[in-house]
Amino acid sequence: MRRDLPYALSGLALGLLLLGNAALAPDAAPVHAIDVALVVVMAAALAACRRYPAPALIVVSAAMLALHLRVHPGPSAAFPVLGAVYVAAWRGHRTTAALASLVFLGGFLAHDISVAPAGRPGQQIVERTSLLLGWFVAANVAGLVGRQRRAYLEQVEQRAVEAEHTREEVALRRAGEERLRIARDLHDSLTHNISVIKVQAGIAVHLARKHGEEPAAALLAIQEASGAAMRELRATLGALRSPSDGDWVGLARVGELAERTRAAGVPVQVTVTGQPRELPGEVDQAGYRVVQEALTNVARHAGPATARIHVEYAPAQLTVSVTDDGRAAPVGSPTPGVGLRGMRERVTGLGGTLDAAARDDGGFGVRATFPLDGSA
Repeated sequence: MRRDLPYALSGLALGLLLLGNAALAPDAAPVHAIDVALVVVMAAALAACRRYPAPALIVVSAAMLALHLRVHPGPSAAFPVLGAVYVAAWRGHRTTAALASLVFLGGFLAHDISVAPAGRPGQQIVERTSLLLGWFVAANVAGLVGRQRRAYLEQVEQRAVEAEHTREEVALRRAGEERLRIARDLHDSLTHNISVIKVQAGIAVHLARKHGEEPAAALLAIQEASGAAMRELRATLGALRSPSDGDWVGLARVGELAERTRAAGVPVQVTVTGQPRELPGEVDQAGYRVVQEALTNVARHAGPATARIHVEYAPAQLTVSVTDDGRAAPVGSPTPGVGLRGMRERVTGLGGTLDAAARDDGGFGVRATFPLDGSA
């Protein structure tokens, strides 16, 4: 209804103009109730012109032609018809607009000829007819041009949408090809090397037990770690080949990480505070990866040390920290390696923060904070 308001206001304004012109024109006939009704019908038809352009044009043309025959207010009777012709042509009713223009012009001309005074009326009739003919041609042409322009803009928008979809499809296809390439490279190189480590460790454990000896703890840790690495690598390869598949890892499996790290000779303490609850999938997985990478760094760089894992659930955020009492010096900042950069990218990509630095009382600490209020 709001979009019809300009049409209704235009019909009202043209109706007032017609009634005023008929009252002031010296050669116009007196206005009666039926003439006011014709003006009201014209205004109502213009109000519905946007939704029903062809019927509205017919009603407006008939009402204004009848008003001209009864009151003959002059060329002002053509103004509502011109507006309706433009809208009809703009909405695609070209034939209706052209026929309505011809019928109105024919009726207008016939009436002018029939009531022309004696003498030389020809010049006035020709001038008025030429003026109205030019107006109606302009209205039809303007409507056609407006329709062509609208069609052109819609086509441009459609092409832009299709181009955007094409770019997205190309990007997704390239990303899929890159994932497959990475999966092939990992399978051909890393999987083979880890398999060799796992097999050799298994053989060493078997030979030790065959000779009645207890395998070394480090050897058992290597066997367990290589098996876990193979499982995670297979899951990663599956996710690369099909992003929706693969074994899911999250903070619920931090206990497994702690057990493997203890088997490697590093004591681990796990503390969980707050009320554990279901987390967003990416946050849950990122928290697990932070703990995993931090424990790996403890085992590789801290020397004899005890690691402490603290998972804190708060209403608006999740905090994961891993600290150790190893030999990291508190002076200066750590040199960021691939693992530390990967942790930072994971955390900041989810809107969180990561602090990784040597502790004042010795050792090293990693603290990641993830927002849980939707800001990620």
